Amino acid sequence: MKQSTPDGFTLIEVLVSAALLTVAALGIAQLTMLSARTTEAARARTATTILAAQKMEQLRSLVWSRDPGGGLLSDTTTDLSRDPPASSGRGLSISPSGTLDRNVDGYADYLDASGRWISGGPSPPAGALYVRRWAVWPLAADPQHSRVLVVFVTRSGPQWVSGTTIVAVKTRQAVGP
Repeated sequence: MKQSTPDGFTLIEVLVSAALLTVAALGIAQLTMLSARTTEAARARTATTILAAQKMEQLRSLVWSRDPGGGLLSDTTTDLSRDPPASSGRGLSISPSGTLDRNVDGYADYLDASGRWISGGPSPPAGALYVRRWAVWPLAADPQHSRVLVVFVTRSGPQWVSGTTIVAVKTRQAVGP
């Protein structure tokens, strides 16, 4: 005689399936949250890198050369903490210590979420998402003719996150006919 098998699932089979689905859903949710955080960190790193490169290009564009007679040409008056730059700043003069660690007037500016300049100065204004700081140091091997340019950009706010730092060396070149 043939035994009949019940149609459908038992309660234990349903509970085991539900437990497996719950564990899988929790794993997927955690991966989704991790992916979102990683994407946001990558977006912030890309933005800080672009903003640091923009400031580095401004610093590199300042005059730091020799005229045809050997005289030194140095831009020590452009204020890059303003947009557009003004002629009441420090240009490529050696910066005071700590300009990368704190917001120093003339060596810091603030940008909104789109990377647009908002203001400069020692305090970030409302709406500032990025803080950009820079320093100009003499190169120890040739302090009269070379400058080390350092730009640091991070997100502003109650907790500072890691940012981007770019370093370059600017050396006087002869300007001639």
